[in-house]
Order: sequence, then structure tokens, then C-alpha cells
Amino acid sequence: MIKGKRTMRAKPRVYTEEFKKQAVQLAKDLGSTTRAAEQLGTSSVNIYEWTKKLATTTVNTTTTAPEMSALEREELQRLRKEVSDLKKVNHILKAAAAFFSQDHLK
Repeated sequence: MIKGKRTMRAKPRVYTEEFKKQAVQLAKDLGSTTRAAEQLGTSSVNIYEWTKKLATTTVNTTTTAPEMSALEREELQRLRKEVSDLKKVNHILKAAAAFFSQDHLK
């Protein structure tokens, strides 16, 4: 090491569990982990790891989940579809905002 010079290492980014779940869902919605990683500013390796982790967590939680009534299952299914639709709309709006913000730079 050269005297007086220090190498600076970037701090590793810490992601919340909610961010990880949304990243995995975005990758599923887009059909591409790479595209999702580019949009979110993270690496595709992270999303692959989060997908594996969430898959094992989901298996563990579904086996111990209490029974739901038919009404609760219907509501859960409806809410999941609504969340999925809203995420897609949010993604489209973000893409549109990025497009229009670049348009004024020309």
C-alpha cells in the first residue's frame, strides 16, 4: 500500500424486507430479474437471492397458517389481485414520469 493513500470502500446497502418483496414481485411482473434490478438500482444477484429466500419463507409460513373462512379467502384473493394491479399501474406511472422528465432535456 502506498503511504498516505487509503482505499475507500462503499458501505453495503441495506434493503428493507418490504423493498425486497417488492423487488421480487417486480421481477415476476416484468419477467426479467435483470430489468427489475436495473430499474431499482440494485444487482440481479440480490433479487435472485431474495427470491430464493422468500420462496423458502413462504413455504414455511403457509404450512403453519391457520385455516381461513371462505369469505376471508375470497377477500384475500381480491386484495392480492388489487395489489398486483396497483403495482403494475405504479410501474407504468414511474416509467411515464421518467420518460417525460427526459423529454424536457432535449
